[in-house]
Amino acid sequence: MGHKTEEMLQRNASKVRQVASAARSKVLTIDSMNERVKAVQYAVRGPIVIRAGEIENQLKAGSTEFPFDEVIKCNIGDAHAMQQKPITYLRQVVTGTCYPDLMDGENNNGVIPKDASEQARRILGSCGGGSVGAYSNSAGVPVIREDVAKYIEKRDGIGNVDPENIVLSTGASGSITTLLKMLVNGPQDGIMIPIPQYPLYSACLAEFNATVVPYYLNEETNWSLDLEELERAYSESDVKPKAICIINPGNPTGQVASYENIKKVLNFAYSRGLFVLADEVYQDNVYAEGAKFHSFRKVLLEMGEPYASEVELASFHSTSKGYMGECGFRSGYMEILNMDPDVKAQLVKLISSRLCPPVPGQAAMDVVVNPPVPGDDSYELYIQERTKVLADLKYKAKLVADTFNAIEGISCQPVQGAMYAFPNIKLPEKFIKEAGQKGLVPDAYYCTLLLEQTGICVVAGSGFRQKAGSWHFRTTILPPKEKMEKFAKLFTEFHLGILAKYE
Repeated sequence: MGHKTEEMLQRNASKVRQVASAARSKVLTIDSMNERVKAVQYAVRGPIVIRAGEIENQLKAGSTEFPFDEVIKCNIGDAHAMQQKPITYLRQVVTGTCYPDLMDGENNNGVIPKDASEQARRILGSCGGGSVGAYSNSAGVPVIREDVAKYIEKRDGIGNVDPENIVLSTGASGSITTLLKMLVNGPQDGIMIPIPQYPLYSACLAEFNATVVPYYLNEETNWSLDLEELERAYSESDVKPKAICIINPGNPTGQVASYENIKKVLNFAYSRGLFVLADEVYQDNVYAEGAKFHSFRKVLLEMGEPYASEVELASFHSTSKGYMGECGFRSGYMEILNMDPDVKAQLVKLISSRLCPPVPGQAAMDVVVNPPVPGDDSYELYIQERTKVLADLKYKAKLVADTFNAIEGISCQPVQGAMYAFPNIKLPEKFIKEAGQKGLVPDAYYCTLLLEQTGICVVAGSGFRQKAGSWHFRTTILPPKEKMEKFAKLFTEFHLGILAKYE
């Protein structure tokens, strides 16, 4: 009897397992997941870029099916991936903070020079336990925040900066995301963003279930920002905008805002009661004659009262761009101005929940804001390396614009700053029709063919939004000069081939 009972129990357990197995499904499915995540789009690493990676792997494996032998990646502002060499002094300071035994000591027996060693030791002195392996204050290592404050004061030449208003972050995007989250409560809240835009902004607003209020840059006047367009965008919006974002120098458009243009934006923000988000990560990347970077903070303070003490402003900077290109350190900072004290307390609470940004990245930021000065052992090499990076970028900025403007059916505004060109492409009607038949946006189809036929990887303008009926793409100017020259030749042949085939 006992044996039969055991057999019966085993059969029943087996049936239970079978039923459970049949009924069991994934807890997290495409239908059950957060709908806001599915709404997020980020073209800079979208389908064309994924395909570029696949092709690159095939080429490395020895494939000969493509009419080219390399992929030229112009899709993202990742300088070191494009073979830009790091700034020696920056790496020496960060190395010293990570591995102090390498630093120059009393007997000059270290491999890291004296000035870099001194800066690294100063940073370590403000770290818990004297180690970058310890958590920092949630807003960042105190001496680095102090150095950021001094940098801003020196850069702008006006007003004092309280280090308590400096927040270090995981790249500039970390602070931008945090502030956007604080600004919006749902679809009834809007953020004014420039079109063409950097996809981070629309992606965040999609995730937070808030509304993009687009204002269009004027391509015909080098992507300038017109006050009339700001008023139109604000007045025609179905929701109430709470903030306005400006990217200066521009991404993806490469323009540099004039002093008067910035004044108009700040005046508009004041009159409409808008928080201002100034994305200034390309402030070192200015190439065009007559162009100059002016921070929104500087212009605001020089406007005087009531603007200087009433307009709420957050400015962002990063180690990822400029002449540094240190994307992998994921380091940035935000300065806040005129923020309500109660809101600031909530900001501190929110960033505290993430503990702190990467401390080695904070050390990298310290070099950006506190580089060698004349008389320091490392100054000459630092200036030499910095100058070369920016000179190469200036050369390539002119090369790409001149190349595009020499080709029938393409126009490109001067690349005044940043790291990108955003050319306008006139596509034949037959081509547009064929793209539609394939279920593709015309400029995305164009960029797909460009990749498959030449190995050039760029991002379709539709991924950045654009005026209806216009087509663009964004390319970086980061690959080495010889690759950009190769890019120019391959691209010219490709585009002329498109015109010949579809006209």
